[in-house]
Amino acid sequence: MISLILSTATRVLLPVLMLFSVFILLRGHHEPGGGFVGGLVAAAAFALYTISNGVSHARKIFPLKPNIFIIVGLSTSLLSGLLSLFTGKAPFTGLWAHFKIPIIGHLSTPFMFDIGVYLVVIGVATSIIFTLKLKE
Repeated sequence: MISLILSTATRVLLPVLMLFSVFILLRGHHEPGGGFVGGLVAAAAFALYTISNGVSHARKIFPLKPNIFIIVGLSTSLLSGLLSLFTGKAPFTGLWAHFKIPIIGHLSTPFMFDIGVYLVVIGVATSIIFTLKLKE
């Protein structure tokens, strides 16, 4: 039986938790947080939505298959580590752009790596959640 209160609350909480997960991702360079914790918060938001509305509804709001998130995340993380090879430095050496973006700050390869981790964690966690077939 689907709870009307839980279902309504998760429709409100999902965007708030997703915004909070992006905040944690962006905050991770200067204070605790980052891609892993942000990805866990996003995955928890989708888990809550899946528990309250069922897998079929959750798959409708999840933009792509979880495997795509995993592939893009791993590729982004690998690319962030290999970009330094093009500048003649050792692999996974941090590189920072000379320009600054207002909210994000300087673009960097560590930030790219965090985005990759964020996507991988969301992909793996939602893949597990969707596999459980919590409620149909």
